[in-house]
Amino acid sequence: MSRAIRNPAQLCQRLELPPEWVDSSVDTSPSFSLFAPLEFVSRMKKGDCHDPLLLQVLPKLEENQLVPGFTADPVGDQQATLAPGLIQKYRGRALLVTSGACAVHCRYCFRREFPYQQSPPQWSTWETALEQLWAAPDVEELILSGGDPLTLSDDTLSELVLRLAEIPHLKRLRLHTRLPIVIPQRVTDDMLTWLTRTRLTPIVVIHANHGNELDEFVAVAVTRLRRAGVTLLNQSVLMQGINDDVESLTALSESLINIGVIPYYLHLLDRATGTHAFEVGAATGIQLLGELRNRLPGYAVPRLAVETAGGASKEILF
Repeated sequence: MSRAIRNPAQLCQRLELPPEWVDSSVDTSPSFSLFAPLEFVSRMKKGDCHDPLLLQVLPKLEENQLVPGFTADPVGDQQATLAPGLIQKYRGRALLVTSGACAVHCRYCFRREFPYQQSPPQWSTWETALEQLWAAPDVEELILSGGDPLTLSDDTLSELVLRLAEIPHLKRLRLHTRLPIVIPQRVTDDMLTWLTRTRLTPIVVIHANHGNELDEFVAVAVTRLRRAGVTLLNQSVLMQGINDDVESLTALSESLINIGVIPYYLHLLDRATGTHAFEVGAATGIQLLGELRNRLPGYAVPRLAVETAGGASKEILF
């Protein structure tokens, strides 16, 4: 992470992008800064302004436009907060925001304006969340999210998971992370140890949006998780110019299945401020999933989902 590219001009120069395109399209001083690890950047095609990995991380001037219907908290995190960092939207499961740091800054992020300073990654914050979980016997699954939980040290995560395993009604531990994709060497022996050594059933949900994200190093990291007995799922976001065609979605699902990951959700865009250029309509999503079903076995077709603030669950559209 310390070697990640943080300057849009540096990234554009490294990828040999046309200067005239950079001058007219790229925001060189964004409020939500660029952060792109070299491992992820290495998979981008030089000279291609429309590279699907580049478009996910490069800040564009259009992000500064205010568009009706796009808000700072599109999925209702704040109204579902039980304690600092602890969110419960749905029956039987809760989510702990463990860190405000990410291994990559995705331009479509729905938590780009989340008040992470109110739930810093420290024990004084987590103790309150743990007390809430002890007092919530209906919660059987805890999701570690963020930011990205794997930006924390293995020692910290190991202690946290041991504390969670002491809560008798918790049965499953789910980890939402992009790190096995963008910096696959983060999957270490120590990580596998703390993830699998307790009685909690481990589930890891990775996040890849395009088949080009899945290189041989990602395959090795994912295989290590799978062989350790971890259930592996993938969630994607349907985005204009990145994966809004059946060929891209087919290639992504096939690549995931080939390395042992089940395509789980294909989300419609969460309407966060600054993300409007990525939006693809529900009708297009349903059409694409119908075409995908004609090409792939059922287990390789993700569910098309949309999340609405205050909803009892995600809505499955297809």
